[in-house]
Amino acid sequence: MSLQVLDWRRQVFGLYRDVRAEPDPVAAHEMWCERRQQLFRAHPASANRRAVLRHAAYDPALRFDVALDTAVAPQRIEVATGTDGIVPFERIGRVGLDGIGVLDVWWLASYGGGVWLPLRDPNPDTYGGGRYVLDTVKGADLGGRDGRLVVDLNFAYNPSCAYDEAWACPLAPPGNVLEVEVTGGELLPG
Repeated sequence: MSLQVLDWRRQVFGLYRDVRAEPDPVAAHEMWCERRQQLFRAHPASANRRAVLRHAAYDPALRFDVALDTAVAPQRIEVATGTDGIVPFERIGRVGLDGIGVLDVWWLASYGGGVWLPLRDPNPDTYGGGRYVLDTVKGADLGGRDGRLVVDLNFAYNPSCAYDEAWACPLAPPGNVLEVEVTGGELLPG
């Protein structure tokens, strides 16, 4: 299984590399949707090969190129998971998304590190535990430079635990819960 997960991660890293290289966000989103479905359907490390992924149509209003506000009080959370033990995160900043709200941005404070940006919203068509927009330790990186992040909510996706209880997933903490529905991104499977 280890080599299968390694291959899965390589493919995800390659997918997000291709997404960042595509100048048209709509075309990048279509490619992302198609390749995620292919991975779920055919890859041996898939969380659920029976899952039929559903995605909302691309909405340009849900794409943000925002500065990371690092003037935030330090905060650490430790997420207990059934399979990974305690997973520590440290807040490294916040991003404000016009018309949406403010979300905390986290750093995985253990081996490998990485930026993690989850969100949970009241959209009944999405996974109740929340979705991920960025999880760079696993390849989900939409880009950015000079202290800025591309936060495109059209690329919000369900964590693996939404498809299979065998997978452990940190869920969105309080600073990542929105009051408005995010109508873009991956929806509950069909």
